[in-house]
Amino acid sequence: MAITVEQEMQQKKLYRYYTEPLAVTELMRKTLVLVLAGGEGSRLKNLTKWRAKPAVPFGGKYRIIDFALSNCVNSGLRRIGVLTQYKSHSLIRHLQRAWSFMRAEIGEFVEILPAQQRTEKKEWYKGTADALYQNLDILRRHDPEYVIVLGGDHIYSMDYSAMLLHHMQTQADFTVGCIEVPREEASEFGVMSIDDQMRITQFTEKPKHPEAMPGKPDTALASMGIYVFSTQFLYSILIADAEVDGSTHDFGRDIIPAYIYKSRAIAYPFRDASGAPGYWRDVGTVYSYWQANMELCTIDPPLNLYNTDWPIWTYQPQSPPAKFIFDDENRRGQAIDSLVSAGCIISGAKLKRSMVFFGCTIHECSIIKDSVILPKVSIGRNCRISRAIIDKATVIPDNTVIGEDLEEDAKHFLVTKEGIVLVTPEMMGQNLYR
Repeated sequence: MAITVEQEMQQKKLYRYYTEPLAVTELMRKTLVLVLAGGEGSRLKNLTKWRAKPAVPFGGKYRIIDFALSNCVNSGLRRIGVLTQYKSHSLIRHLQRAWSFMRAEIGEFVEILPAQQRTEKKEWYKGTADALYQNLDILRRHDPEYVIVLGGDHIYSMDYSAMLLHHMQTQADFTVGCIEVPREEASEFGVMSIDDQMRITQFTEKPKHPEAMPGKPDTALASMGIYVFSTQFLYSILIADAEVDGSTHDFGRDIIPAYIYKSRAIAYPFRDASGAPGYWRDVGTVYSYWQANMELCTIDPPLNLYNTDWPIWTYQPQSPPAKFIFDDENRRGQAIDSLVSAGCIISGAKLKRSMVFFGCTIHECSIIKDSVILPKVSIGRNCRISRAIIDKATVIPDNTVIGEDLEEDAKHFLVTKEGIVLVTPEMMGQNLYR
């Protein structure tokens, strides 16, 4: 039976046993990427009590930082530094396991830059700009022509090479990646105004009353926390900012607002292939983290994890395939509109619209709905869990009910204003980290 040309092309792509990222051009070789991964992430509450925000698990098998790093590799950018600070052990361990496949001999690397008090003041990183300033000697040693600065705590797929090329073609001193967001949500971001040449005319960090876009009264233009700098310009502003008394030494609060009038500052709108605003999520709160995971469980998710041309790279333990067992009327292992990772055993339990990370066991007659189950969780028999996040290695006893009586849940767990219940081992009296 004949197949279509499109089916034949898809067959060849699936049969191929390697990935083809974008080619490394001379422009990419001249570029150094710096990923800011040292933030505390306090709005994620207990999820960041023992780990840095970029190390928080996401999407069934990944860490949040894997998305920014995968964008780099897939974009042909292979010179990467990761700046760490807050509770970075699990993050550093993950970077060593997952991102050590580069070949430093040919100028490819993911280099870890922990806070080391490298200046005379002997201080920890005071802000995003200060983090770069304290590593100026390392930046100069790499001798880049361009520097891309990223946050390590956002979920999206983006070709940075297109933004880098735009920066070069417009002869910008710095370029800011931006995206359209609902105006009522824009107070959480840096908000900018632009002219018809895409030059930034105003930039305000987390304004109480965000300015709307022309012709779009319900929409604001928000910074994605992605910057491209021409290197000599970057060095000069970092040195100047370090000498300013009262500066918070932060790109969004200090440097970007101060230099949009003194330099050529260009906005780069992030759009998908159809020209619509691209998918980008700041998973900085418990609710937004839960919501972004739930989006992956939809029939047609806005972020495609199955794109073989743009894979998300990560470390994963050697686990067997997920297993679903029993087929009795009230004891059937099944998952509906859910993602279940390797090493899981769904033993006579039912999942609906849920994300289950690797190595989990869910026992018979339990029902899990609209929930995020992090790695190595064990859920007992006859449990009912809905609209919850269960943190790594938590053991849920038999007959536990979570998410049905929020007032009762709040006595034991963290409950957000949106009704999402966060459960950790410590909340269950399991002193895993003590």
